[in-house]
Amino acid sequence: MKVLVVEDEAKIAEAIRRGLESDGYQVAPAANGEEAFFRAQAESFDLLILDLMLPGRDGLEILSTLRRQGVQTPVLILTARDTVEDRVAGLDSGADDYLVKPFAFPELLARVRALLRRGRPGQAVHLRVANLEIDLLTRKVTRDGRALHLTGKEYEILEYLLRHQGRVVSREMLAHDVWGEPCRASTLDNVIDVYVNRLRKLLQSSCGPRLIHTIRGVGFILQEREP
Repeated sequence: MKVLVVEDEAKIAEAIRRGLESDGYQVAPAANGEEAFFRAQAESFDLLILDLMLPGRDGLEILSTLRRQGVQTPVLILTARDTVEDRVAGLDSGADDYLVKPFAFPELLARVRALLRRGRPGQAVHLRVANLEIDLLTRKVTRDGRALHLTGKEYEILEYLLRHQGRVVSREMLAHDVWGEPCRASTLDNVIDVYVNRLRKLLQSSCGPRLIHTIRGVGFILQEREP
């Protein structure tokens, strides 16, 4: 699950990032309104945690504009504005939940889980191909009904491939979207290949097709049939 955390106070942003990542979430930070608005439009997120008082562009302006554009990603407002009028304005602008600073992190985490369970309209909480299935909320992976135990990075790669199943995923895409590296490096290519090969072995099945295929010179594709 990928979460955009929009917070200009560095200590709070770092605490949220560490807490969410320790619970298995992938976190993307934004420290001002312009960056937050750009990333929310350009990338796909499962949840936005949005401060209201931001440099560059106000959080309510970001939220109302995204909703007018049809962006349905769940939004949790996290702010020091605590009047009833502030809460009403946030919810009327399209927020799904509202949490006031200072807050207890376990409560933030509980609200994140609740919003992700609710999800966007029509949003799937399971991804499947052949007899492989992953639960996006619990991060449980099964094949042939057998639970597979993956590391955090192995899970992130598999989820990414499943979200792009039937389409070629390049090493550049994995480097940028899974590792968060803007520039691809040959050393990272080797690391990516090691992880993908490890995933292939973990996904081996006696009663199902091979799922991860290499497209020479390009990248990988996850699908039932041979490419």
